[in-house]
Amino acid sequence: MGRNDRKRRTPLATKAIAASAALALGGGGLLWAQMNASAHESNSSGQNQTKAAAAAAQVATIACPDVGQQLTNVPQKARQGVATELANLDKQITEAYARLASTRQAQANDASFVQNAIVGPLKEKRAATIDRIRIDIQRVGGTVNATALKQLAACTTQNATNTTTAGGGKNNGGGKNNNGGQNNGGQNTAAPSASASASAAPPANNGGQAGNGPTAADFVDITKVANNVLAKPQNSGQASTGSFTTRCGVNANKNHNTDNVIVAPGVTNGAHHEHDYVGNQKVNAFSTNDSLLAAPSSCQNQSDLSAYYWPVVRVQDGSQEFDANALGGGKEGNVGKILTPQSAQIKYVGSPASKVVAMPQFLRIITGDAKTLTNGLANANAHWSCTGFENKVQLTEQYPICPQGSNVVRTFAFQSCWDGVNIDSANHRTHVAFADPASGVCGNGFKAIPQLTMRLVYKITPPTIQADGTVKNAYAVDGFPEQLHKASTDHDDFISVTKNNLAATIANCINTGKKC
Repeated sequence: MGRNDRKRRTPLATKAIAASAALALGGGGLLWAQMNASAHESNSSGQNQTKAAAAAAQVATIACPDVGQQLTNVPQKARQGVATELANLDKQITEAYARLASTRQAQANDASFVQNAIVGPLKEKRAATIDRIRIDIQRVGGTVNATALKQLAACTTQNATNTTTAGGGKNNGGGKNNNGGQNNGGQNTAAPSASASASAAPPANNGGQAGNGPTAADFVDITKVANNVLAKPQNSGQASTGSFTTRCGVNANKNHNTDNVIVAPGVTNGAHHEHDYVGNQKVNAFSTNDSLLAAPSSCQNQSDLSAYYWPVVRVQDGSQEFDANALGGGKEGNVGKILTPQSAQIKYVGSPASKVVAMPQFLRIITGDAKTLTNGLANANAHWSCTGFENKVQLTEQYPICPQGSNVVRTFAFQSCWDGVNIDSANHRTHVAFADPASGVCGNGFKAIPQLTMRLVYKITPPTIQADGTVKNAYAVDGFPEQLHKASTDHDDFISVTKNNLAATIANCINTGKKC
């Protein structure tokens, strides 16, 4: 199977995965230094207590290697078992983060509390789960480097003063600007540039209505950000210049759940956050290809049964939503009023370098990364902007504060190159790839497919930064609780399901230059 070797990696992220390179892995999890280790250095009990309190105030979140993204060669027969165990790892991190957040006083009194009561036991649980993954793979004849896999068990804590995205600082480029992330999709790529950050919230405060973000540093006045959008590649003589728009609504019927059938099939609450669903209306953890084919669709074109789903956006105004006391919702730090987009444009576009082949039935694609806080930006593909600014500024690591009369915009441009064989892969990434950002050419023998693009528009009262560093009217995308609602964790999911030869119709419209 072809590999996507065009992923952008930061030096920190590269170092983090070096220990497990023998697994032939993609972007790995970034291990963060223990911030409370210095509390052991003094023999003075008074000094120890002072250092312990300071350490407790700074520990913001739990950081663990992302095992799933590093398993690129799992035999098909083992994938369901592995997916279940990966979901167990996510659950363990969620529980550890909840304990971290609820024991601040104990941390202040005991410098070793986090290590002894949270991080140490978490490592033991993860080691047992990871070993079950090894057994699942080896039981069906697969091979795995057990030593390298075992090294992924250890987690550490991340400092509250260093909760910007790993390896990224405040670079607000357009995510996949080195991977063609927004090229060719009607949403141009953004180049790296520094932004004018708002003053940060107090170090001991993770911010947000539930105490796990966002903070003031996660927002920026878009009018103070330098233009950073790059031009699209020039079309060649073989370019496919058409497009196909499918109208599937904005999820006004509030079809939500916290499952993710791609990453965690058969596992309830596998996403740990709420999704909006348009298109296929019967998507949950237990969906199968057959059930997706038999389901109704919200799309005007009833031959489009594809599943389009993304994390909801909430405004943290103190509201208690329907899921305030539920897993994936308030129990996991996803709080506030769920916003329905004003508009949701779903469009398939072509390649500047070649014709496209039709998408295969049941192709699965995830774009972006829900765990960028600990994984780094290698797979980030978040794009935030405001109406009137989209051709000038795209943000990856901060949410925009839009001027009066302007609305918040989320855009996605999915991977547009396919390996020609697989409809999914073990880590849900290596069967698809981004085209070269300069030429739009698919590498490694991959084929160009229609590029799925989405544009979601939200009417949001602009957040304001208070004198004490808190944010009034903060908004954020739902996510895993330990990821602190960072803007860069935005992501989007897709399963291609069509009837009546619609996939071929889409490709033909694009290849013949039509606007369908």
